Amino acid sequence: MTFTVVPLIIHGVDFAPSDVSSESPGLMFRPNPDNKANRNMYAVGATEALCTQAVESCADAFTTWRNSKPFERRRLFNRLAQLMRDESEYIQTLIQREISCSALWAEINVLDSIAIAEDIAATVTSGVLTGIAPIVRAPDAQAIVLKEPYGVILAIAPWNAPLILGLRAVAAAVAAGNTAVLKGSEMCPRTHHLIAKLFQQAGFPPGVLNFIQHSPENASTCFEAMISHKAVRKCNFTGSTAVGRHVAQRAAFYLKPVTMELGGKNFAIVLEDADLANAAHQVLAGAMLNSGQICMSTDIVLVARSVERRFRELLHQQLPNAEQQVTTLINAKSASRIDTLVANAKDGGAATKTVESAFDASPTIIDGITSTMDFWSQESFGPLLGLRAFDDEKEAVSLANESSYGLSGAIFSRDHMRALKLAKRLQTGAVHVNSSTVHDEVSLPHGGRKDSGWGRFGSTFGFDEFLQTKTVILHP
Repeated sequence: MTFTVVPLIIHGVDFAPSDVSSESPGLMFRPNPDNKANRNMYAVGATEALCTQAVESCADAFTTWRNSKPFERRRLFNRLAQLMRDESEYIQTLIQREISCSALWAEINVLDSIAIAEDIAATVTSGVLTGIAPIVRAPDAQAIVLKEPYGVILAIAPWNAPLILGLRAVAAAVAAGNTAVLKGSEMCPRTHHLIAKLFQQAGFPPGVLNFIQHSPENASTCFEAMISHKAVRKCNFTGSTAVGRHVAQRAAFYLKPVTMELGGKNFAIVLEDADLANAAHQVLAGAMLNSGQICMSTDIVLVARSVERRFRELLHQQLPNAEQQVTTLINAKSASRIDTLVANAKDGGAATKTVESAFDASPTIIDGITSTMDFWSQESFGPLLGLRAFDDEKEAVSLANESSYGLSGAIFSRDHMRALKLAKRLQTGAVHVNSSTVHDEVSLPHGGRKDSGWGRFGSTFGFDEFLQTKTVILHP
């Protein structure tokens, strides 16, 4: 039988056993066995020794890459963007097969990733790497504050937006003069491997970006091998809050800073003066895109009681359209979790409206959601939308802010000043007025508060995450 093998990439060289049938099974694993497209596929699983090798390769490359000129980095990132544009159809098909998403979500991944690479190319020569020269009190002295890269960055990316989040994990770090190990997800090894391969093809030197993956069983040992290595100076992690806690704890033990973009429980607030048809459309789009498997997905909509009935009618009318964005969930465990959340809400007295789907989860509105139900506080990561009425703005803000998460939110109102005042009271990293909670652009900072993490990706804000300052004072 012929197998497809997804290799590691260490110092510009693919690492894979020559014959999967005769090698140690400890080196190989099957990615996401619930995906039928992976039936004849293996991925090479890194060992602690291979993780160390990847880090040390990055450390070697850092000695020269840190001194590369910004205009040269710009050229390479523009080349990377062009490669993704040239291979867009292939990449979209790969993403669809690997995470079972819609064609729209695969296309968004490619277009947004091209935009990331182009924005990085533009930003790296804009002065973001330039320090400052403050005035000091000492006579005839001059201070200079330099911006310098950290060194080796451990970048851990999830599967749900594989190209966007895989590229985002490493792009600003590398452009800032660091080198990086991309630790890919076992759910999408081909897409994450492709990112490192595209860096190679664009002309980035060996070791500037290495690619590591491992079996789920080896997650802790591989992470420990890398985060404990003296050459790794910072980590960024995008994923669940539960895993993020472990990452933060181990990084703190080794005194390594981390940038964390974690889970979300994202609220939309519909005021009585809102364009209700637009609000219903945007809320459902935010809840159902990629089957709700987005950190920014709309989970719960709070609607002013005076327009609750009409808004519910509009949601029900538009719900059948949401089926276009719902596909098979990433694995059977996810589908089971969704079923459990819906059953728990029903047991608590909620009513549901569902559009039957050919897949393992159906677009569902949970009406009458309360804080005693699991869905109120747990990130669902599925095609579910909770609905609850509120009596005044104070109650709406209180309900939204009681969540332990704080990633994204939305407000719908025809009065922009009213919406702005309300937005300032929400404890989230972003608030979208008259638009979906699922919205991020390369020119904006992206990140959360509370259990949704800390630090920011995007534009100059993302560069700053991977730069440290050095103060030099010159005396006569």
